[in-house]
Amino acid sequence: MKIMIVEDEPTIRKLLGETVEKWGFEAVLCEDFNRVQDIFLRSEPHLVLMDINLPVFDGYYWCGRIREMSNVPIVFLSSRDSPMDMVMAMNMGGDDYIQKPFYDDVLIAKIKALLRRTYSYAETPVNAVEYEGVLLNLNDRMLVSGGRSIELTRNEFLILHLLMQQIGRIVSREKIMRCLWEDESFVDDNTLTVNMTRLRKKLADIGRNHFITTIKGEGYFIK
Repeated sequence: MKIMIVEDEPTIRKLLGETVEKWGFEAVLCEDFNRVQDIFLRSEPHLVLMDINLPVFDGYYWCGRIREMSNVPIVFLSSRDSPMDMVMAMNMGGDDYIQKPFYDDVLIAKIKALLRRTYSYAETPVNAVEYEGVLLNLNDRMLVSGGRSIELTRNEFLILHLLMQQIGRIVSREKIMRCLWEDESFVDDNTLTVNMTRLRKKLADIGRNHFITTIKGEGYFIK
């Protein structure tokens, strides 16, 4: 699950990112404080850690903007300790308030509790991933789009699953090869090309000709 961290102090932001990743979450670090809402929409986090004192607009403002479109849990982080700040945080739509400095264990416990309460399915294994009308069934390796379906081979499935987990990000050929084969140094680079060609043909067969984009010299990505 993704945790978006909106903290303008670089050292604290980095430490928060390392902390949540150590506990198995994916950290989304916000570094452009003019575009907090845009980054939220693009990354689709499951929870937001929001500092109150931010440049341009404060955390209360961004909480309000996020609340216009989402009920994702928002935890305020602040060195302020007045009851009014805590009341303001809750009134603006925050779900919790943690005063700095705090213990990592306390922060993680609060994050886990909020995720459990918010996502009742959190402990249920996800059996499919979907993007832009393309659905990949994780149980039987079936690829579905527009009422048509086709079965993928193991390698085709692993390639597409990896790319769909990294929407909008370039995934290198080396990373894909490590996913397919434990030691890619013993695999002919052309083997990946063959698998990718077959996967693209199957995507074309269900009407998704340009679902995967090639970036020459870098890798592949799904827009």
